[in-house]
Amino acid sequence: MDKITRKTSFEQWLSPISTVLFDEQVNAHHLDYYTKKLYMASFTKLLLHAQLHETESLRAISDCIFSEELQEASNLDSISFSQLGRRLDRIPTGFFQAIFLDLVTQINEATNLQFRRKTTTPLKLIDSSTLPLNLKNHQWAKFRKTKSWIKLHLRLAFMEKGCSYPDKAVLTNAKEHDLGQLKVLIDDKECMYVFDRGYLDYERFDRMTDEGYFFVSRLRKNAIVRSIESFELSENSPVESDEMVVIGKAQKRTENTFRLLKVLDSKGNQLNLLTNHFDLSADEVAEMYKSRWAIELFFKWMKQHLNIKKFYGQSQQSVHNQVFLAMIVYCLNVLAQLKTKSKRTYLQISLYLKAALWKPARIWIRKIQGKSVP
Repeated sequence: MDKITRKTSFEQWLSPISTVLFDEQVNAHHLDYYTKKLYMASFTKLLLHAQLHETESLRAISDCIFSEELQEASNLDSISFSQLGRRLDRIPTGFFQAIFLDLVTQINEATNLQFRRKTTTPLKLIDSSTLPLNLKNHQWAKFRKTKSWIKLHLRLAFMEKGCSYPDKAVLTNAKEHDLGQLKVLIDDKECMYVFDRGYLDYERFDRMTDEGYFFVSRLRKNAIVRSIESFELSENSPVESDEMVVIGKAQKRTENTFRLLKVLDSKGNQLNLLTNHFDLSADEVAEMYKSRWAIELFFKWMKQHLNIKKFYGQSQQSVHNQVFLAMIVYCLNVLAQLKTKSKRTYLQISLYLKAALWKPARIWIRKIQGKSVP
């Protein structure tokens, strides 16, 4: 991370956002045409500042501009909450999505330099989580008579040393089944995909195998399985059995053979793991599935520490924009950790940033590096 001391910590935190890409997106979507005051650069800084401080409403964001430091950073001395709302509604989700994907690319480059997994197969974890909305204000996302929800379908890149980050995301109404997004989230043959029982589809498993994609999933206990061959296990292995199998009834059986592992979890419950990768050891496959817990922790962290509990706007576009802004904040914290080689958690990095927001960047950088601040 560069150490230009003239920057504030806030500016340093925002520095991975490419100004070239930002300007290209603004021009492509004509977002600053006929704008007299609330330009996209200023508006984006306000929104990221609000995410960082978990500001819950546009009115509260408007009130925050009372801060002289924020006025200087955003080039605004005042703005009404109604102007903020109209602006948020007009921004296409593709704008913030493009910034998010560019940050993901930067994280990929940084992690490739810093980390090397013990196995040659990187992990991509797939899962989804629902985000509740107010039914009265968000009828377009109605899920049940009394509830409105959207669903975040996510692919999380999992690296060693506890580093994980979202590298692809799709937002839909909660009615959308997880299986429908699997084809969107699987596009790399150089990794192992890990997902749970909600994505079970034997025909798709056959297609993935034929096309060269590797996966490990959890099989239902009542699945019809025919064993073809059993494999030997290493001593003291947590795996109880390792077999080559075909799945399904005679009329609708899988065309390919798969590998079925029976593993006991920490509570003594048996897990039936299915994979199409035969070159890894049984222990490696079991450990890969265990890594799936990281995406559950990500969703928990995101809901606790990012501002997606209350949404600023009522339109689908504004809600989706706010979710992508939350993931941009997460990626900025990941990049801060990687570029400073910090051992701090993302939460600590965020807390130190808020404490030193308008101070010189070197103060925040040294703090998250664990160095004394002169």
